[in-house]
Amino acid sequence: MKALLAIAALVFPAAPCLLGQPHKPGESKPLSLGKDVSLEVVYIPPGKFMMGSTAEEKAWATGIEGGAQPGTIREQYEGEPRAMQVQAGFWMGRTEVTYGQFKQFAKETNYISDAEQPGGVTQVFNHKWDRYYVKDGIVHPWKSVPDKSWRDPGFGSPMQDDFPVVCVSYQDTKAFCRWMTERVHKAGQLPDGFEVRLPTEAEWAYACRGGSQESHYFWWGNDLMEGKGRLNISAVDFLPGRETVWPLANAPWSDGYAFLSPVDHYGKKGRNGFGLADMCGSVWEFVLDDFDSTGGHEELHYRDNAKQTVISPVCRGGNYFDVPGNARCAVRLGIYSVSYSDSRDGFRVCIGKPRRTVAVQK
Repeated sequence: MKALLAIAALVFPAAPCLLGQPHKPGESKPLSLGKDVSLEVVYIPPGKFMMGSTAEEKAWATGIEGGAQPGTIREQYEGEPRAMQVQAGFWMGRTEVTYGQFKQFAKETNYISDAEQPGGVTQVFNHKWDRYYVKDGIVHPWKSVPDKSWRDPGFGSPMQDDFPVVCVSYQDTKAFCRWMTERVHKAGQLPDGFEVRLPTEAEWAYACRGGSQESHYFWWGNDLMEGKGRLNISAVDFLPGRETVWPLANAPWSDGYAFLSPVDHYGKKGRNGFGLADMCGSVWEFVLDDFDSTGGHEELHYRDNAKQTVISPVCRGGNYFDVPGNARCAVRLGIYSVSYSDSRDGFRVCIGKPRRTVAVQK
């Protein structure tokens, strides 16, 4: 790996502008972040896709195999299947931004994340938790704490540089993107008129389906069993220091990790038709849009209010803790605020034309 990074570093200074010429679908390029740290992006051509999910899919998600909680309105957030189109090609990170990549950003800029700010908190796994159902009700395995952050998300084991970074907020992800924009532009790989940013919800949903215009549950199709060796979700893996696995519905195999797995851990089998890894499961991924409970939009959607903030950023894709029904292409959630962070949330970069929001920028 070090040899590959060293070779890539030699190439970067002489590289042409990243988007200054035609590209083939699935073409990839490494971008230098400094100190032998790189980030690979993949070209996604313009195209059509289906947003939302069918009634049959929603029923599967809340059924025995899908395991999502029935009787809630969560699946309604996905909306009915509807054809949409991404008009312009863009580049997207092959993987989610890693701990090592975010560490390079924080070190170079002395960045302090929202969770690390005075009064900041983040959601982490509660190691004292051992069951959902108790006499007085339901207990969830997550708690809000003031002493954890992306540096130590509280898993009880050290973070690896190739794990996806977590416990970052929407504001933190946008700060990373601004820094990366400046860096790759100075390196001559990013022409004027383009930026590194979060994907719009439509770009993310289109990229997740890997070029398919069908409304499949997952990027490979509808069969959960074909997901073995493709994604990290709640499966048959022991929780740290225990002889128990995540309760409720599980994928009926071991993916080797109760929490985070390294990005692109599953190799080519874990990549969709565009060559993107970990688009289902792994960690929730922030997108630019503000959450609309009726479903996602083809154009960037946000609410402009007096405080000039995006109230509830959208996250897509599910995470390592989710049951299969909550890690599908169509799954979407609204996050509490632009400063909220969680050990199940991360992000993936996109490179394309600027998309302006009214989110607070630190």
